[in-house]
Amino acid sequence: MVATPSAPSPTQNLKEIEELTISIGIKGLNPTMLSAEYLSMSGIVPSDWELAKQPVLNPRGSQVNYKNGVNIVAQPNVINFVEGVGTKQLNELSFANLALQYIDKLANAEYQGLSINPKIIVPFQGDESVGKNFINQELLKPGNWSTFEGASPQSAINLFYQLTDYNLGININPARLQQPDNQVIPAVLFAGSFTYNLTVLEGVNRLNNLKEKINKWQDNLTTFRSLINEKFLKKAVSQQESLFDN
Repeated sequence: MVATPSAPSPTQNLKEIEELTISIGIKGLNPTMLSAEYLSMSGIVPSDWELAKQPVLNPRGSQVNYKNGVNIVAQPNVINFVEGVGTKQLNELSFANLALQYIDKLANAEYQGLSINPKIIVPFQGDESVGKNFINQELLKPGNWSTFEGASPQSAINLFYQLTDYNLGININPARLQQPDNQVIPAVLFAGSFTYNLTVLEGVNRLNNLKEKINKWQDNLTTFRSLINEKFLKKAVSQQESLFDN
């Protein structure tokens, strides 16, 4: 009897990597409006925060990075507040409070949309092909497409859920984690986007709705963690503890 290859499974030796981004659409936003001096002097960012590197400031895109892992990135018509979870507790994260401070300082801006974007990179056991094989074997139905001239394809999956309160997009791709000792660990990247349309509201209602949605970012993260764990990784992690238990 020929043994069936075991399904690729996440490794418990390296914790998943998580990053969170709040993206706010603002009509007419000029990226050059973002500067470290403005963020500090306006009180959006605490004055004692140290820069991780020299900020980038130009009309195509500006970026301010801080040593505590918070990054603020502006592009035409959108600003992003980004932070990695790492070893922090969720109540220690600053990115959402910065977004709320920004909105308070620019209350007259024309806010058009909001997306809360969790990103989870799940490390796997095995060689560099494991992430690709997980997508091809576990998430896609095998068929004649699965191999061509002895090679399996590099696959990615894009999903879109149109829900009552928001739209949820999920992008799934193979990934690689480079370790300090130059070891490469295979992984799968799950990138989500909870998108809210604000244009149906006007004035103060739009502003309050925007803040309300931002304040629920932890609910979005909990939903995303559960979705990835229970719907995508359940077969691979059966009989194991949840990857996302805190």
